Amino acid sequence: GTVTGRARRCGWLDACVIKYASYINGLDSIAITRLDILDELEKLKICVAYKYNGEILEDYPADLDILSKVEPVYEEFDGWKTSTTNIREYDKLPENAKKYLKRLSEVIDTEISIVSVGAGRDETIIIKDIF
Repeated sequence: GTVTGRARRCGWLDACVIKYASYINGLDSIAITRLDILDELEKLKICVAYKYNGEILEDYPADLDILSKVEPVYEEFDGWKTSTTNIREYDKLPENAKKYLKRLSEVIDTEISIVSVGAGRDETIIIKDIF
């Protein structure tokens, strides 16, 4: 969108694949970048599991054939509908943004240590002992 001028589209976050990536890479924490992109959305969704043949799978399937046939199971969140761009402290984020981040951390079983709210280096929130 930056070069072409077309509107950017956001897909929903697949927390199952992030949980798997975190596990296989031994991550202690992750960074969430460009939270500000979500600022104007009415609703947000996180894929928290997959449905396969009527069964709920909470873990990323190792079998690619199964993976190609799963249906995402989403949890829906209210958006915050306010700019986060100038926020530099976690406590000052909108409540719905904090709920979204907290639930994401729970699902992926990994702490979130950095949240950026823009493209600049100074648009970063360092999080300690929250999740």
